[in-house]
Amino acid sequence: MEHRVGTGGTSGGRGAAGRDRDGEGRARNARPRDGLGRPLPYGAEGVERQPEGVVRTPPDTVAEAQALLDAGKPFHAHEVFEDAWKSGPDGERALWRGLAQLAVGLTHAARGNLAGGARLLRRGAAAVSQWAGGSGEDRPYGLDLTGLARWARELAETVERTGTAVDAAAVAPRLR
Repeated sequence: MEHRVGTGGTSGGRGAAGRDRDGEGRARNARPRDGLGRPLPYGAEGVERQPEGVVRTPPDTVAEAQALLDAGKPFHAHEVFEDAWKSGPDGERALWRGLAQLAVGLTHAARGNLAGGARLLRRGAAAVSQWAGGSGEDRPYGLDLTGLARWARELAETVERTGTAVDAAAVAPRLR
């Protein structure tokens, strides 16, 4: 790959330090990623990335995240929840952040970072538990927050007890 001296970039958008940067020097990681969000070598075939900064309706957020979780792509589901967290009403940010923590906790548990995964699963469980308590239509966007918190705590215990990475698709939660 050719490096153009003095431009701070290369022909592939990678700076002198090998990091992807836009024209203003902000990080823009264009490396391909696998289904768990791990960076792959440049030129490798990765999975399609979730576009960043997409404003979705809450039902669309839940549906898209569920499809990604079912496909074993919790990292990508986390990005969908993160968009909702960053673009949603202030009063709901803790809910979406908690859901993002659950997805990234599953990501870490599937990658083999068991301690980090368990910690994030428990943190996410605590966050969504604060929103739980309603039933039927009283649950925000039909989310089974009590069930999600239970799932996260049980998965955290399992990965700590077994010391084994999980199959993200096989243990993916049901959001509703």
